[in-house]
Amino acid sequence: MPSLAQNPKVEALKVEFISQKLNLTDAESKSFWPVYNECADKQKAIRKNYRQTMNHLPQELTDEKAKEVVNLEVQTRQAELELEKTYNDKLKAIIGVKKLAKLKQAEFEFKRKVLETVKQQSD
Repeated sequence: MPSLAQNPKVEALKVEFISQKLNLTDAESKSFWPVYNECADKQKAIRKNYRQTMNHLPQELTDEKAKEVVNLEVQTRQAELELEKTYNDKLKAIIGVKKLAKLKQAEFEFKRKVLETVKQQSD
């Protein structure tokens, strides 16, 4: 079963929500979404690698394994930051800096709306 973030309906709502919030032109949308999705796929791969490692840790960690875990977390955050910097530049070239700032806001709003919906459904 796909996670909520991988749910096709949620993904479609996200595309619609972000497109509307950014007021993307057809030309912008055509260039924006492939780059945005490529970045999202790379983010998922980075996070998946981290989760897989964390899920397969032994209960008792040696000092050496504990150091590896701490280093992996830092490396993961660094990789995510480098990815964000690279794709911010690519997206800025497509949609401009103002819409890039709106993108960050729209992503935050969308996540908040999804979490509120999930919370309401579980109450």
